[in-house]
Amino acid sequence: MKKILAIKSSINGANSISNKLIDEVLSLNDNSNTTVRDLGAAPLPHLSQHEMGAWMATVDQITPEQRELKAISDAVVEEVKAADVILIGLPMYNFAVPSNFKSWIDRLARAGVTFNYTENGPVGLLDDKPVYVIATRGGKYHGTPMDSQTQFIKDVFAFVGLKNVNFVYVEGLAMGEADTAIANAQSALSNAL
Repeated sequence: MKKILAIKSSINGANSISNKLIDEVLSLNDNSNTTVRDLGAAPLPHLSQHEMGAWMATVDQITPEQRELKAISDAVVEEVKAADVILIGLPMYNFAVPSNFKSWIDRLARAGVTFNYTENGPVGLLDDKPVYVIATRGGKYHGTPMDSQTQFIKDVFAFVGLKNVNFVYVEGLAMGEADTAIANAQSALSNAL
């Protein structure tokens, strides 16, 4: 039985198409083996220098406040490590990933924990596993220079060792094409996990 980590990043809650698609996929699987992190409902704070300092503090130097801050990133990393499959709902906001998702990425990419710098460049430390990204967009951007998400997602996940990244594009949602886009995504996702 696969352990699934589902990341929701939409700020639209129950009205979010990416959230609804994640819920549909999860309904087809054993939910007892699923972790859901809803960044829209419970956003992580933006990364601060104080928190980054906590990651580098030694056991005898770390303050109770820093220990709490470090625990945020530790939990993100452990959830990714424990999963066999990662499912991400990723709407496009103003040609970028949602800021709450960027805050999650900032906790995942940690030198010495999920990647190391070597004389040959950075090396990801996470075991590779399938990552499925449900990319929801009001317009149509896939394959165009305005698709700022796809390469960013591939790069940041490869940086930490996750190279098996798969996209399901749900585009044209604000262009009268929602029904077709959602049906195509449901078909693609039905066999994903």
